[in-house]
Amino acid sequence: MDPQVLTRLDADTATAVHDLLATAAAHDGADSFSEQFLLTLRAGEERAGVHHVVVPGADRAVAGYAQLDGEYAELAVHPAERRRGVGSALVTALEGLTADPHVWAHGDLDAAKGLAERHGYRRDRVLWQMRRTAGEPLPEVSLPDGVTLRSFVPGCDDDEFLRVNNAAFDWHPEQGGWTGAELAARQAEDWFDADGFLLATAPDGTLLGYHWTKVHPATGDEPAMGEVYVLGVDPAAHGRGLGRVLTLAGLHHLHDRGLDTVLLYVEADNGPAVRVYQRLGFVVHAANVNYAR
Repeated sequence: MDPQVLTRLDADTATAVHDLLATAAAHDGADSFSEQFLLTLRAGEERAGVHHVVVPGADRAVAGYAQLDGEYAELAVHPAERRRGVGSALVTALEGLTADPHVWAHGDLDAAKGLAERHGYRRDRVLWQMRRTAGEPLPEVSLPDGVTLRSFVPGCDDDEFLRVNNAAFDWHPEQGGWTGAELAARQAEDWFDADGFLLATAPDGTLLGYHWTKVHPATGDEPAMGEVYVLGVDPAAHGRGLGRVLTLAGLHHLHDRGLDTVLLYVEADNGPAVRVYQRLGFVVHAANVNYAR
């Protein structure tokens, strides 16, 4: 089994990879790839530090696929090609590209656990998906003195958002270090809605924090639902209760749009954030695991 390592995918291979991901998601009940990796796949262009690993199949164009961005990777194997060494071939190829791969497994599935154990990987990070369904009424939003809540204005608020986001997530491998390109890629997505991108500002207009919401359309058995897409507070504005205020503001916005279910992702070891969400009625629904050696 000889994986192909590429810096970009041709159109036919990219289509085959998308088909593989859709088939795997339907089989596993969990998406194989996260948004950032899908955006890179859809872009169809070379990016510094990004490699695509493709294992061709005997009966299909792509039996397995992995994408490496720096040290972080995600992979998927076609359900009909499992237990044939495809996953191991992908992991071995990733190890040839970086000394310390960190591989995401979405859904915390037994197959991923087994593959990780065989290659000597341990659970390094756990990302919980938490959900809240309509039940107890939401508390009202009470803004701190001098704080104004408004919607994001594309082209005007970009720099301030990036400043606060990168300060709030300077520790985070995926969310920190954003440039205008990361923001622009998401603004170009069909789901982007500036009205649901809420900003908390000081009297002088300085951005203090934000709550970027997202709406997922209904799919299969899943109803349409909202998402706490990203929520961040400038470290200089900590201690004013803005995290809770912004969370509530976004939840009210989504509820007003008729969305009874809201999801979010949070690091399982981020105790303060988890407690805020639990007090608002969120419960753990699923887990994504990052494996490292």
